[in-house]
Formats: sequence, C-alpha cells, structure tokens
Amino acid sequence: MTATAWAGLDPCVHCGFCLPACPTYGVTSDEADSPRGRIVLMRALRRRELPADDPALDLHLDRCLGCRACESACPSGVSYGPALEAARATIVGARAPSPALAGGLWLLARPGRQRLAWLLARLARATRIPEWLARGAVGPTTGLGDTPPAALALAMLAATRPSNGSGRSAAAAPPPPSPKRTTTPSGEVALLKGCVMDGLFRHVHDATRRVLAANGLAVRDVPGQVCCGALAAHAGQEALARTLARANIRAFDAAAPGLPVVTNSAGCGAALKSYDQWLADDPEAERARGFAARVRDVSEVLAERGPRVAGPLRLRVAYDAPCHLHHAQRVTEAPLTVLRAIPGMELVPLEGSDRCCGSAGLYSLLQPGLSLEVLGEKLAAIAAARVDVVATGNPGCVMQIGAGALLAGLDVEVRHPVELLDRAYLG
Repeated sequence: MTATAWAGLDPCVHCGFCLPACPTYGVTSDEADSPRGRIVLMRALRRRELPADDPALDLHLDRCLGCRACESACPSGVSYGPALEAARATIVGARAPSPALAGGLWLLARPGRQRLAWLLARLARATRIPEWLARGAVGPTTGLGDTPPAALALAMLAATRPSNGSGRSAAAAPPPPSPKRTTTPSGEVALLKGCVMDGLFRHVHDATRRVLAANGLAVRDVPGQVCCGALAAHAGQEALARTLARANIRAFDAAAPGLPVVTNSAGCGAALKSYDQWLADDPEAERARGFAARVRDVSEVLAERGPRVAGPLRLRVAYDAPCHLHHAQRVTEAPLTVLRAIPGMELVPLEGSDRCCGSAGLYSLLQPGLSLEVLGEKLAAIAAARVDVVATGNPGCVMQIGAGALLAGLDVEVRHPVELLDRAYLG
C-alpha cells in the first residue's frame, strides 16, 4: 500500500496549478499549506531528510483537509490522497494522538462502543438540547470563527436530525410509511451501513431503500459488516483500516456475492473503492480488487437506471458536491441526474460547489479554526443562492454545513439527494 501511494507523487513538477484549488492555502497563503508545499514535505519524509516527529511536518500535514481538489486541478495526474495517508501512517508512531483523535479511534475499534455512543447521541438529539445550547453559544457579536469547539460539535449533532416538519421546505414533512407506487424488483444490491451513517443517519438509509425499491432494486442485508475504515486511513492508522477492509470484504462476499455494493456516503464510497490499494500487498489482494470494482455510489446506480421520474417538489435546491465523491471518485453528473428527476424543483447553481466545506471527517474537531474559515466561504455562497435546501451526499458535509447554517442563522435545510427524491416519490 505505502510504496504504491508514494509513487503517486512522482508526476508532480511543482507547476502550482493546485494552489488556487486548495482551501487551506486560500486561508493561510502559506506555501507549506498548499499541495505543492506538502508534497515537498512528504518527499523529504520519504527520503528521511525530515524526521517523522518534525513539528513543521506535523503542522502542515495535519492542516490538510484531504479533499483531493488538487488532484482534479493537476495536469500531471498526481495521486495526492493515498500519499497523504501513507505519510500520516509513517508519522503516527512518532507522536501521541490528540484527545479527539484518540477518542474517535477508540470508538472505531469496537462496534459495541459505537452502538452505545450513537444511542446516547440520538437520545440527546431527540431532546433538541444540543441545538439550543449551540445557538446559545453564539451571541450577536460572535463571528462564526469564534464558535467554541463544543458548540460546533453540538450544532453538528443537531444537524443530523431527520426531517420532522419544522423546516421551511416541503421536504421537511414526515414521510408516510411506504410509497404510493411500487415497482416489482428486477435486481438486487447490497447496502453499506457504515458507522456514522448507521448511527445518526438511519433515515437516509430508509430513504435509500425506498428510492432503490421505486427503481426496481431490492436491498439484501449483509450481517457482519463494519466501519469502512476511512477515518482510520485518514488518521494514519493503516493496520486498523486494513483490518476493517478485510472484514467488510468477507462479509459482503459471504452474504451478497457478486452484487453491487451501494453506498450513500461519499467518504465511505471512496474508501471502499480504495480497498484494492489498501490491500495491494495482502494475501486477499485479488478479493479486494473484485470487491472494489463492485462499489457504486447510490447516485451512480440511480442515474444508470433513469431514475424513475418523481412527483413535483416546489423547492429551490443547490447541490454541493462532496469532495470524496467529486474529486476522489470523480462522480460529478450522477447526483445532478438524480435531482433533475424531480419536476418542479429549481436546481440553483452554487458558487464553489466543488470546494470543500471544511468537514473532512474529524477535521472540524481537530482543526476547528481552519475548518470554520473554510466553511465561512461555503455559507456565504449558500446565502447568496437564496435556496430552501442544500443537497449533498456525505454525512460529514451534512453535519458541517447544517451546523454552520444553524450557527449563522441561515434558514436552509441540508439533505441527502436521495431524501429529496424519496420525498417526491412519496408525494
């Protein structure tokens, strides 16, 4: 995995096309916070010209969102994301993780711990106390960048609440138990539950199942599946990421051999499609290649099947592209195809829709200042678009943008695209 990842940096000629695409460079204007500068640091690490515990190396690699927008901007075909993971795996043993990172990894290691944590989070969310506390932490003279990290975390939890009729848009009405029209299944897929998605976004899973059923696809359950491993890989925990990958491959091969593996989380999808790289030197490398080839984002599956035209929704909607769908997976048109299947809905262009919102997994908790500065640009674009709903296909993006909207007082919902299509099918 590591040797192949390092080789992805070889095409870099330091041309600088990546600089305007990099959100952190746009904030700090520091060359070392640009992809070009970080590649210099990573090459020095690889050649052992910098020790793994060098403070500057840690600082500038930690500041990277890992959004991979630089890859889309690069004319030379540099593969930056895998090299960043390899660099972080190299330095992870040279320093103690931060409390927030250590806590996240502690949860990842045991599914039982996750289930308890998600249960407690859902109970807290249902009280709406996190929302009230987050709003109370932001006064009339407090800027978004001054938001305390605890208030941001509470706002992010509040942003995961299912639609319940309290929002301004028609999409917020509670769904009936089943669609008005059903379609006889003509195919079958397997659905990745994930950790954050299953813990806080089960309503998106429910909407995904209904939408797939409306388009003739039944969902087969896959027992034994675990976290995709993305957060572990981004944190440099290579061994844990590989362990999780092997467990998922075995679970899906056993319960759903040959079936497409559908994800409704951009970050998870990018991770699953990378299993062949993660396990390139593993005894299960061949199985990993076969598995990775089966992975599809839900928008890809729906776009290939139409999707079936829905009923009307009178909404102004902006699509914000998750980085790990747009830049890592290069899935750009399929989500728009899904949204265009909804009559009456006005799809409003969003300036910078392909730029990171500042979420990046645990980044908003590990680097709250930079995260909020990056988010501020996104919120300004959303406010200028004057939309009812922002649609985005990644849980971290929903939480980040939703939290920012709550803290900034923007009257806008943040929903997964399949939730809107589900609403249109349900009438």
